[in-house]
Amino acid sequence: MKQRIITGAIAAAFFVPIVFLGGSFFNILIYFMAAIGLFELLRMKGIKLYSIAGLISILLLFVLLIPNSIAVNLSQITGHTKTEWLFVAVFLLLIYSVFVKNQFTFDDAAFAIMATLYVGIGFYYFIETREIGLTYVIFALVVVWTTDSGAYFTGRKFGKRKLWPEISPNKTVEGFIGGIVCAIIAAFILQWITPFSSSYIILIGITIAASIFGQLGDLVESAIKRHYNVKDSGKILPGHGGILDRFDSLLFVIPLLHFLHFV
Repeated sequence: MKQRIITGAIAAAFFVPIVFLGGSFFNILIYFMAAIGLFELLRMKGIKLYSIAGLISILLLFVLLIPNSIAVNLSQITGHTKTEWLFVAVFLLLIYSVFVKNQFTFDDAAFAIMATLYVGIGFYYFIETREIGLTYVIFALVVVWTTDSGAYFTGRKFGKRKLWPEISPNKTVEGFIGGIVCAIIAAFILQWITPFSSSYIILIGITIAASIFGQLGDLVESAIKRHYNVKDSGKILPGHGGILDRFDSLLFVIPLLHFLHFV
């Protein structure tokens, strides 16, 4: 627990200032973390990042992460949209499976595409949200972090009923609810400090949805790790695991906020 707190404090001290700074430094950091997240996923499947399939995946990831303000201009220059480059990546991976005589299979190609989309979509909206405004990124971070902490401590203190034991044995229903309550309290405090929502009713609804989606995002990554018999996605953060272990909830929450037109 001590190592977890120290690592979290150091990581936050490095990450938060760059979030506040925004711009190119923030985008570079997001590209870097997304690349590590994709590497962690591909490794679970036994796909090496420096293989042909890995290189195709990382190039597609970098295309998906291009901010919309730049992507519009690039599509005019190249004549191709991100969706079309996605199709190209699919075809290249399938062709590659033929050249290696099914040592890289259709299942592997499907995994590589899904892994790239899973990581790429979440981190892309991280960039887009930061370009819209710092407050919304702070809101997402506060909701995720307070949900995570609230669920952990509430679950330890009051947890009795298992939430989803087949996927994450330690999570409880009481912790799930406690995480939502803590997120609502934190959202109210943030609204009091920096008003950013026109209605407390909307704020409560968005916060509940974001907290639930964040916990589902955590469970999704837990399901992936359990399927591939992996304890942590990586070891880059001592006591916390890998990049996906720390950003799995945000990969769900930030796109949700865009879908609900909250940002």
